[in-house]
Amino acid sequence: MTADAGGSPSPPASPPAGFSPVLTRAILVTTVGSFMAFLDSTIVNVALESLTVELDASLATIQWVITAYLLAMAAVIPVSGWAANRFGARRTYAAGLLLFTVASLACGLADSTGMLIAARAAQGVGGGLLMPVGTMITMRASRPDQMAKVMAVTGVPTIMAPIIGPTIGGLLLDHASWPWIFYINLPIGLITLLLTLRMLEPDQPTDAGPLDVAGVVLITGGSVAITYGLAQIGAEGEAGSPLVIWSIVAGAVLLVGFVLQQLRARKPLMDIRLYKSPVYGAASITNFCLGAAVFGAIILMPLYFQIVRQEDAVSTGLLLIPQGVGVAVAMFAGAKLTDKLGSGKATLLGGAISIVGTVPFTFIDADTSYWFLGAMMVVRGFGVGACAIPAVTAAYRAISPMKIPDATVQINVGQRIGGSAGTAIFAVVLQNQLDGAADPAAQASGFGVAFWWVVAIAVGCTAPALLLTAAERRAARQAAPAGPPAGAPPKADAAESAS
Repeated sequence: MTADAGGSPSPPASPPAGFSPVLTRAILVTTVGSFMAFLDSTIVNVALESLTVELDASLATIQWVITAYLLAMAAVIPVSGWAANRFGARRTYAAGLLLFTVASLACGLADSTGMLIAARAAQGVGGGLLMPVGTMITMRASRPDQMAKVMAVTGVPTIMAPIIGPTIGGLLLDHASWPWIFYINLPIGLITLLLTLRMLEPDQPTDAGPLDVAGVVLITGGSVAITYGLAQIGAEGEAGSPLVIWSIVAGAVLLVGFVLQQLRARKPLMDIRLYKSPVYGAASITNFCLGAAVFGAIILMPLYFQIVRQEDAVSTGLLLIPQGVGVAVAMFAGAKLTDKLGSGKATLLGGAISIVGTVPFTFIDADTSYWFLGAMMVVRGFGVGACAIPAVTAAYRAISPMKIPDATVQINVGQRIGGSAGTAIFAVVLQNQLDGAADPAAQASGFGVAFWWVVAIAVGCTAPALLLTAAERRAARQAAPAGPPAGAPPKADAAESAS
């Protein structure tokens, strides 16, 4: 592998060779599984309004259908690496598929909000195993010179699910009923499970050591407490209430305890020492903020179309396509933008574009042109995608290849915790704004207030991007004096080896 200006590893200049049959089968199976998990999360977004009616619950309560899913994923992702080593990656992936499928059936059969939230949490556990273990399977089957291409191919579910998920959800809600947004996972899950058992190469378990139960309890309790506290800020309209303060303080204490415990553990869930790299740390914070901006804000537009504009579920799904298109364009253009500008500057540019694309939604009203909304959704989607790609790239380039599994776990956990916090905040803020708002104009004004919170999160994404830019410049300056002579291949970054 070669090195970038900062001495970090980058993909080879020559095109990678073709995929082996083993790698091709691994990509096929894991991509279908990831697509199912991503599709389900986007389908549920268009069903929130229907669920509030069918289950006679407030939006602030129903949002936990999404939040519980994201929190469960965040809790189980750190365990995924241990489980794959202890039981074998193929067995762990198959177990995740089976749990996700059975939990989908339980979601469809739920007859109360509590049962649905519990089933969604179980579904999140299954989904939390699918993505990191799937990545582990494909990375093990690929050569180093193929990794960039493999990541591009396996990223297709991230692009396609936001585009077609809402439309499929709308069709199911319009022509069937809300349980079918979960029942659709049954045939996909069973087929993927069969493909897993028949097409993936068996692997032998290794000595993974005992599970770090204390670490699991600390990170789960801390993330749930902070998410609940942030949600209560929106629910109570103030940050100084005792419940908010105690929830956030308790969550912070648990997360600090998690960090300290991980530094002492013989086999920790997460390699916290990766954050010694300033580039990796700044990129990880950016990914956390992006999780809140992407997963949290994505619930607002479906509700606007259904509550204010009185659109049916199918029309809502079609109206949401522009944002997915913007993300898709950014996914294809993001790599070139990163190589041209550097990760820090590209992240700043993406963050700025996402802010420009989000601000107009703060002035949304009951008759805003659909063409204007679609154009702004494309801009916002492109900005979010253009911000996410260089941030993730910077995180991976700042570490040695052998640390990629640890980085994958941490990036996924950060995004899911950020997403669950953002979802909780935006939903309860919107619920408070809609209470007592009888006419469409007042309701639209409430959505405008909620989108100001989205703008604040988008601004938060750019702050660590400044740190990322500064860290990359420092790494480049440190590497320059000891750099190779002109025309010689650059050496690996000293900061990388320290990681």
